[in-house]
Amino acid sequence: MTTLQAFFLGLLQGIAEFLPVSSSGHLKLAQGLFGLTDVPLMFDVFLHIATLLAVCIYFRKIILRLFTILFRVIFRREEQPYTGDDPKILSLAPDYAAGMNTIFMIIISTAVTGVMGIAVKKFLDSDSISVKFICAGFLVTSVLLLLSGLVSGRQAQVTGYTKLKWYQAVAVGFAQGIGTLPGISRSGSTISGAVFCGVGRVKAGDYSFIISIPAILGAFVLTLKDFFEAEAAVVIETLPLAVSFVTAFVSGYAALSLLMKLINRGKLAWFAVYLIPLGIFGLIYF
Repeated sequence: MTTLQAFFLGLLQGIAEFLPVSSSGHLKLAQGLFGLTDVPLMFDVFLHIATLLAVCIYFRKIILRLFTILFRVIFRREEQPYTGDDPKILSLAPDYAAGMNTIFMIIISTAVTGVMGIAVKKFLDSDSISVKFICAGFLVTSVLLLLSGLVSGRQAQVTGYTKLKWYQAVAVGFAQGIGTLPGISRSGSTISGAVFCGVGRVKAGDYSFIISIPAILGAFVLTLKDFFEAEAAVVIETLPLAVSFVTAFVSGYAALSLLMKLINRGKLAWFAVYLIPLGIFGLIYF
């Protein structure tokens, strides 16, 4: 793998991991374009770390708030009222009861995603997925984005705290599990799933990326496990590895910032304009 290829794949991973266009689908297409049939596992490990770091830094305030609430509840410490104005905290954890509800919903969504991920991996070998399958996934994602745009446009956008329900957590976890398929966007499917269940688009966006943290962490652990279990791990030079890591982190953070602004403005369906012709071209050409 050359440094230029590592840069491009890192850029693609960072952008597509958070924008609703399917990072796995785009990476498989790019690897085929470059003729990289055997991408080192170490490369995947570093890309997962980079994107995980990006989302954790972006959502650092609400993550710290949730961990603080969990710690104080476990050790029976007195509640400290929140007096700030961070919109994510006001939406997901303005007080301890709300924060604990959000934590329980995250656990439910993550558990459902885990079951879905295991099922997908067991019954569908990702290495044998064709380009047509990926392109069909692009079209499915575009339909979800268009429909969620219509639904959210008709919903009253409620500001402040509204309690997440268990069935909403199950639906979003299921959608995130479906998003593990190449061509189907994780962020697009989870945000759409939340909106279809009555969650406002802004809260849907925040919650979608909060639950992406354990999902990305889980994918990282599995990749790391495969890496250490490999009989002969393929190594990659330090420079391409470093370039891919930095590129994935910077582009990922920028893509996440952009997407959150588009979600707030109700412009998520714009990405369907890109995915529809890409999917149709892929189905016809390949």
